[in-house]
Amino acid sequence: MRKFISLFTVSAIIMSCLSLSVFAAEDTDYQISNPYAEVNWEEWGQYKANLHTHTTASDGHIDFADMIQKHYALDYDFLAITDHSTTCYSWTEVNYVPAVHFTMGFRNGDGPFKKPTPLTQAEYEEITTSGKDGKSMLPVPFGNEQNGASFNNTHVCSWFADYGNGVLGATSDYETALENIEKLGGLCVINHPGEYTGMKDETNPEKAYEGNKSYYVTKFAELLKKYPSCLGIDINSKTDNRTKNDRKLWDLLLQEVIPSGRNVFALATSDAHRENAVDSGWTIHLMPEKNIENLRASMESGAFFAASHFIKNTKELAILSSETGKDLGSSWEADTNTPAPKITNITVDDTEDTISLTASNAATVHWIANGEVIAVGESIDLDEYADKIGSYVRAEVFGDGGILYTQAFTLSYENAPTEKQHDGFYDFGTIFKKLYELLMKIIESSKTLSSLNDWFFG
Repeated sequence: MRKFISLFTVSAIIMSCLSLSVFAAEDTDYQISNPYAEVNWEEWGQYKANLHTHTTASDGHIDFADMIQKHYALDYDFLAITDHSTTCYSWTEVNYVPAVHFTMGFRNGDGPFKKPTPLTQAEYEEITTSGKDGKSMLPVPFGNEQNGASFNNTHVCSWFADYGNGVLGATSDYETALENIEKLGGLCVINHPGEYTGMKDETNPEKAYEGNKSYYVTKFAELLKKYPSCLGIDINSKTDNRTKNDRKLWDLLLQEVIPSGRNVFALATSDAHRENAVDSGWTIHLMPEKNIENLRASMESGAFFAASHFIKNTKELAILSSETGKDLGSSWEADTNTPAPKITNITVDDTEDTISLTASNAATVHWIANGEVIAVGESIDLDEYADKIGSYVRAEVFGDGGILYTQAFTLSYENAPTEKQHDGFYDFGTIFKKLYELLMKIIESSKTLSSLNDWFFG
């Protein structure tokens, strides 16, 4: 009899706990903001873009026209030429800044006096207007990598705004570029932050952006909250040497910034200076028709994916190795003869609190919240992971041909995380910003210095 009572008591406790957990799960009413909500998956196209690359107009080792032709041959739909402090105005008349071209020309092997080669008008028309081969590639307007003179690579890629031509910028100062780009109606992204922060050299992913390095998280979070036209950060560029810890930075920024009312988008680019980096990273944009207006709309809404052929983060590779049953080692490069993963549909059900996707060329799909993988598979039921979810979830699709990152699905619900306040925080880039502004005022006050500045940097 005692055994029966004991078993009954234990069973009652278990059933009570299960009932409480089910009640708690059902009690969470998630409002899911889907960056792909407007996408018509049956009718819209998926278009490949590289939004960051270099040529001999600054420190690239590939001539201007050749870089364009290489991307066209690889079936890119959009290309942004983003030379340092040099705005790309045209593919048929190469703009270059004498000071930038002279000083950086020593680095590309051609010397500072060899002028970049533009496309001919015939080549331009063939590439941009669906010529005899039936394909086309469009230039992204006003591409520029800002802050070319920064000693610690405080770089920002910008588009759609004529700012930064000949503006060398100040070390550690992101804000000047972000502020002016926003005023002129452009868009931008913080490039390869791991190079600026020094986290490219951190071999232990668990230590990246921890301790006193959290200063950088706060700095970027405050900038992103202040300047909505800054889409987010570059999370995987070149061969991922510099950016291997920047997916962690992205997750930290998502946690910081989403409660303030905006998302943080992730971009991947090649940042190609040499042949070996071409096609290393790219973005896939979802749109009803291929044109520049739709590209911009995709970038602003988050209806795009970041993608790469490289992973150098050892924690990520260990997780992917476990999921796929393959030993991916500590440095992975995709098989470029294998198609990269492609997401063919995303469905969000607010009533059931589920997000689902379908993908081709995928070995595994996993879902990340608060920087940790919480679920594996093409669908996630948020109620099952209520104790692990904060302000967002995002998906990564991995296959032999590459890795694809979705933008974050942001979440609002009762008792969701609230915005952190950083009272007393000081951005030390402000010091260099003021020094640069003072220098420019001195130059502008002198006719001689002003004329030299206009000739050398204009």
